[in-house]
Amino acid sequence: MRLKLMTTGVAIAALLAACTTTDPYSSTPRRNNTATGALAGAGIGALLGYLTNTSDGEQGRRNALIGAGVGALAGAGVGAYMDRQQRALEAELSGTGVGVARQGDNLILRMPADVTFATNSSSIDPRFDATLRDVAGVLQEYDRSLVDIVGHTDSTGGDAINQPLSERRAASVAQTLINYGVMRERLYVAGVSSRNPVASNDTAEGRQLNRRVEILIRPFTG
Repeated sequence: MRLKLMTTGVAIAALLAACTTTDPYSSTPRRNNTATGALAGAGIGALLGYLTNTSDGEQGRRNALIGAGVGALAGAGVGAYMDRQQRALEAELSGTGVGVARQGDNLILRMPADVTFATNSSSIDPRFDATLRDVAGVLQEYDRSLVDIVGHTDSTGGDAINQPLSERRAASVAQTLINYGVMRERLYVAGVSSRNPVASNDTAEGRQLNRRVEILIRPFTG
C-alpha cells in the first residue's frame, strides 16, 4: 500500500510541477473554456491516500461521488464550470499569498509553507485557518470536482525527515478542509518530499518556494 501511495503521489506531483509558471504563486492568464477508508499514516496519525470508504483507488473515489449523488460534468459544461470555480477561488484568495494557476481544465492552488504553517511544524498557522475555510466554502459550492492535496519540501534534511513532513502537512490541509465541510471522498492526500521542486534548492529563495502544499482541483467527469 505504501508503494502504491507513493507511486500515485509522484504521478500527481509531476503534473503539478509541469504547470509551473515564472512566478509559481501568481495566476496564469485565464482562458475562456465555455466553448471548448482513510488510511492512518504509520507513526504520524495523518490522513493519506484516497479517503473513500469503498476503495483506495481512483475509481473507488469516483464511485463514492456517484453514490453520494454528485453529478458528472460533460462537454462544454466542463470548461464553463471550472471557469466559474477559478473566478470564485481567485476572489477568495486575493492577497493571501496563495496562487490560483490553470492547466487545461484543472486548477492548482499553491500554498507556500511560510504562510500556511508555523515554523518547522505541520500545524496550520492560525492566521491561515480563515483562508482554508474560504477555500472549503468554494469547494463545497463547486462540488463536482476531485481534489488532490500533495505536500512538498525543499531538499535539506533528506527524505527521512522530508517525506513524513510533506505527508503531515498535506494531511493537515486535508483535515482542515474536511472540518469545514468538504466531502472526504473527494480527496486524495500524499506527500512527495523534495522530488518535485519548482525552483532551485541551491538558494534560500528557491528552497522557500519549494516548501509548499499544492491542491489540484480536477473536474469530475464520471
